[in-house]
Amino acid sequence: MPALKLIPLGGLEEIGMNMAIVEYSDDIMVIDAGLMFPDENMLGVDFAIPDFSYLIENKEKVRAVILTHGHEDHTGALPFLIKEINAPVYGTPLTLALVKEKLKEHKFESAELYEVRPRQKVKIGCFTVEFIRVTHSIVDGVGLAIETPVGIIIHTGDFKIDPTPVDGELLDFNRFTDYGELGVTLMMSDSTNAEKGGFTFSEKEVRRSFEDIFAKTKGRIIIATFASNIHRIQQVIDVAVQFSRKVAISGKSIVCNSNIANKLGYLKIPEGTLIKFEDINEYDDNKIVILTTGSQGEPMSVLSRIAINEHNILKIKPGDKVILSAKVIPGNERSIGQIINHLMRRGADVIYEKVSEIHVSGHASKEELKLMMNLVKPKYFVPIHGEYRHLRYHTKLAEKSGIKRENIFILENGDVLEIDENGARLNGKIKTGRLYVDGKDLGGVEDMVLRDRRVLAQDGIVIILITIERMTRKIISDPEIITKGFILEETSSEILNGIKELLSKTLRDMEEDTLSDITLLQAKVRSSLKKYFRNRMERKPLIMPIIIEL
Repeated sequence: MPALKLIPLGGLEEIGMNMAIVEYSDDIMVIDAGLMFPDENMLGVDFAIPDFSYLIENKEKVRAVILTHGHEDHTGALPFLIKEINAPVYGTPLTLALVKEKLKEHKFESAELYEVRPRQKVKIGCFTVEFIRVTHSIVDGVGLAIETPVGIIIHTGDFKIDPTPVDGELLDFNRFTDYGELGVTLMMSDSTNAEKGGFTFSEKEVRRSFEDIFAKTKGRIIIATFASNIHRIQQVIDVAVQFSRKVAISGKSIVCNSNIANKLGYLKIPEGTLIKFEDINEYDDNKIVILTTGSQGEPMSVLSRIAINEHNILKIKPGDKVILSAKVIPGNERSIGQIINHLMRRGADVIYEKVSEIHVSGHASKEELKLMMNLVKPKYFVPIHGEYRHLRYHTKLAEKSGIKRENIFILENGDVLEIDENGARLNGKIKTGRLYVDGKDLGGVEDMVLRDRRVLAQDGIVIILITIERMTRKIISDPEIITKGFILEETSSEILNGIKELLSKTLRDMEEDTLSDITLLQAKVRSSLKKYFRNRMERKPLIMPIIIEL
């Protein structure tokens, strides 16, 4: 009798990039296919995805891809995966609706997508999978019960135990308990909040904070949150209706997700509540709520443009209340701090996680994790979804819950855990790692170096030197332009003059406090020149704005 193999490809050494393989004989099932957004060391990278070369090498065995929910750290790699392995994809209605939009962006619409519901069972090769409802920070999340030739595997997906979910759909305790009574061979469980004591607050706790803020605010209310957090969007709408305010939604992703959720019935918007964003200035300040994205300080997001006074419709004024209703993703602290500073300089009152309870996590804390273990009662345990410290804390909880230490496995990406009638053991490692994506181009680390060399060889480099007076934040002189491998400076005065005019206008139109933020200034210069070169010359040189303070 062959052994069952469990192989994580991502999600066990980082937050994000979640992907795992369950393999038995000639059948492979893939659980999730996520991405990870870049940190400050991933220069020139849009995001990273797992190296799934093992699946490409064994594509004839891949029977299906199972998606637990619609967050991009679980679905973002799917377009790249199914271009190589066009296997059937199973997910709940909202998950697949979000995936369809992502596939359209990649001009790939021939995927086999199969909609499933909680408590539905699907036969996939030698596996039988039941989808079990869980509560999380996105609608339609599920855990998995996988019947295999060597026993039952429970995969919790991302979850928390919310006793009062916004949509009234509770985590399905009965099914997890039923499988626990049948006997579970292995459980894989979300470790994101394994460091955090107690229980994670219910999503409805955020509503109480919103109600308090709305009751005390006489001006406009601007709320930034994650585009996928449909429950949070619903609560904003509910409280806006309660306080007789209209809601305007701005930002491509949040508008798209809201429309999808509304069509599927997951988002309920009373008639007459929504207004066009372009019409917000036609209403009194105390009758308006603006819902948008940009809670992570993304340089060109709606909130960032509002903060630096570059939005053509919405200008911050004293009396405005801005709420950042989202957790700060590690690495984004500085950019978020700059956004808060800019908003406050313009007179807005800014409320964020450190000063008010306007966000709750979607992940289980220690007591919930222990409760899940006691419901499922697995023989073997593998913590998933987290950095090493999260996995380590989760193993301690497993030991306290009665799971034997020798039956707990802290895996690394690529490790092969085998299970058969003789027990479970680590047996080797497959090639895995990170693939870095720039736009819709996929390549490994070596490809990043080659890409930079190719850009320099084909389109060259443009260096912009901008000198600013340290105290006054004034531009001291005209920007200096240096090009290499882009144009011949001696014979291209027309193009250089055009660049100088564009830069002068860009800098002239920027506010003084924006000039003090070097990161935003560089992003704005780079964005303006990138558009100019694309439209004027159809070229994509490497653009390096350098700010000199004197």
